[in-house]
Amino acid sequence: MTMRNLPLLFSLLFCTAAFGQSRPNVIIVMADDMGWSDIGCYGSEIETPNLDRLAKNGLRFTQFYNTGRCCPTRASLLTGTYPHQAGIGHMMNDTGLPGYKGDLGSDVQTIAEVLKPAKYSTYLSGKWHVTPKIHPGSSQHNWPRQRGFDRFYGTIHGAGSFFDPNSLTRQNTLISPYADPEYQPKEFFYTDAINDQATRFITEHKGNNPFFLYIAHTAPHWPMHALPEDIEKYKGRYDEGWEVIRAARYQRQLEMGLIDPKWKLSPRDAEPWSEAKNKEWEIRLMEVYAAMVDRLDQGLGRVIEALEQRKMMDNTLILFIADNGGCAEGMGRKEGIQYKDSDPEVLKPMKATDLQMDMIPRRTRKGVVMKQGTEVMPGAADTYHGYGRAWANVSNTPFREYKHWVHEGGIGTPLVAHWPKGIAPQLRGKFEHQPAHLIDLMATCVDLGRAEYPKEANGQKIVPMQGVSLKPAFSGKKLGRENPIFWEHEGNRAIRIGKWKLVAKGANGAWELYDLNADRSELNDLSEKHPERTKEMADRWEAWAIEAKAKPWPWNRKKSSFSKKKVFNLKPDANLPMGDAPMVAKKAFEVEVQLEKQGDGILVAQGGDAHGWNLFMNNGFAQFTVRLGGKVEKVKASEKLGSKELRLSAKLDSKGMVNLYSGDRTIGSGPVSGLVKEMPADGLQVGRDEGGMVGGDKESFAFDGKIRKVRIKIN
Repeated sequence: MTMRNLPLLFSLLFCTAAFGQSRPNVIIVMADDMGWSDIGCYGSEIETPNLDRLAKNGLRFTQFYNTGRCCPTRASLLTGTYPHQAGIGHMMNDTGLPGYKGDLGSDVQTIAEVLKPAKYSTYLSGKWHVTPKIHPGSSQHNWPRQRGFDRFYGTIHGAGSFFDPNSLTRQNTLISPYADPEYQPKEFFYTDAINDQATRFITEHKGNNPFFLYIAHTAPHWPMHALPEDIEKYKGRYDEGWEVIRAARYQRQLEMGLIDPKWKLSPRDAEPWSEAKNKEWEIRLMEVYAAMVDRLDQGLGRVIEALEQRKMMDNTLILFIADNGGCAEGMGRKEGIQYKDSDPEVLKPMKATDLQMDMIPRRTRKGVVMKQGTEVMPGAADTYHGYGRAWANVSNTPFREYKHWVHEGGIGTPLVAHWPKGIAPQLRGKFEHQPAHLIDLMATCVDLGRAEYPKEANGQKIVPMQGVSLKPAFSGKKLGRENPIFWEHEGNRAIRIGKWKLVAKGANGAWELYDLNADRSELNDLSEKHPERTKEMADRWEAWAIEAKAKPWPWNRKKSSFSKKKVFNLKPDANLPMGDAPMVAKKAFEVEVQLEKQGDGILVAQGGDAHGWNLFMNNGFAQFTVRLGGKVEKVKASEKLGSKELRLSAKLDSKGMVNLYSGDRTIGSGPVSGLVKEMPADGLQVGRDEGGMVGGDKESFAFDGKIRKVRIKIN
């Protein structure tokens, strides 16, 4: 090289360095199943000083939206498309319909995949939940490392114990938290682990180029697990019950100017506290829930400290959101005590190296059986509960509905944005009232990272970005949104245009129209007063639904679209989408499983959390489970499968009687309320249940014996 070239070289090096440093690092932090009002800066009594600090020096969006459910939100956030366009319109079940494949599509790109060519380092700590392939030996084509992330630590599946999470993975290797040479805290707790690994990614980041870090928490999603010192902090704080807490949050929201006084507090969606059963237990649930949110915030403090130590805070955009509203699912809320094993005495401690693959573990690492019910105080590793509808109603103050639904309580999320270098000083601590959505995060990252969003990748056309950059809001300008915002989940659907929102519950529910400027609590339906606007918006939603693959729906498929086969001979790894699965709706049927080796776990499962059935083994005892409109009914064998018997069968007759057989010998029988009422949206799997789980219990674990074949006959 000649001396003459040196100035040019230095100039290029300087420009490259300046380019790398001028673009911000981007950190997206997402809470799981956390309501709109659950952090201090949105009206909560829960202590979140680190989030409150970010809000004080940043922006709080008052009308930011998610999709109303775990998997769709993650698909939408990662890709900048609506979830159906990414193939995940529902959960991890393949219905055979384009928008409901249950696995992240190859025709979309993740934020990590888009930012990597722009020289961003890409990191993920926490929950993935956009593929059903979670078991050892499963395809890893849609795991984080294969979808653009340089480094990954977290869970492939969506929920599990905080003391022993299932599908825990480092890079591409499933691991046990108790045999991980890279991370051995005094006590393992998943929320801490996620934040500690995120902190490690920051401290170990090298070079002048920026990074993208996605911190995807499972807190405060059930189970209600927390550390004793955090629970103790909230002792007595919820003794007055949900009505008092909800009213207090509403008042704080009014006082801080977060909500318009015109927005009334929606009616209480639970019994009065004075009539509540098991008050001590209910109080404890909310104490644990608060402790979970608190712990998340504590860990975020360590992330902030790492940024400050590396002098990165000024040029790092931090975005904090939640994946859906508060969760009203009644996990573990039956009266009494329910053990997660029929014979807890036979359970032995797990080895440190044993992989945990059950969403609801059968036991703790020490061999203590898992328990649920109103006589079991939540919080410890051997418990598994949700906090229930009444407290979820508090979480979503002042809005209606919950996770699953697309009324404001289901889709409204806090968005705290903090970026000292990029948010105008006069806006810090203020509210941003423009509506925005998860689809906007990809556009924001592309804009700030000066990245190029591809039209094609690997010879395949890529779905265009659906959102707009949030950057204008950081300087007090209007977002460049030209299109409405749309939602669909489980037939629940909505469209927002300006101040107007059209929303419906269920695939056959009537449209409701609301003026959100005057009535964001959605209490005054204006659809009859404005029929032309209602029709116009409904037509626009229908057109979008077809274009975005939200329709055709799995929720109202006609019988003619399902398999007409009467007999199914299935291999051990069979995985049938909804359209190819046995047509069990209102039908008697029988299933026979031939084994090569006995074991425990799922033998066959069809359906999910609304309709379906399964056959599984537990300590040698067979059980047949039917899901009827969300209600779980079980028939258990009264005696074990014969020690040498390798043939198990079950029959559900037209009167709702279930019979279980070991070979030709009857080993159990009992009634259920009737036949499966509707065709399950989730497909059928042999040996596992990776989609929506029929039993909702420990009937989620994969079979650990060996299946030869399965035969199903529709009668």
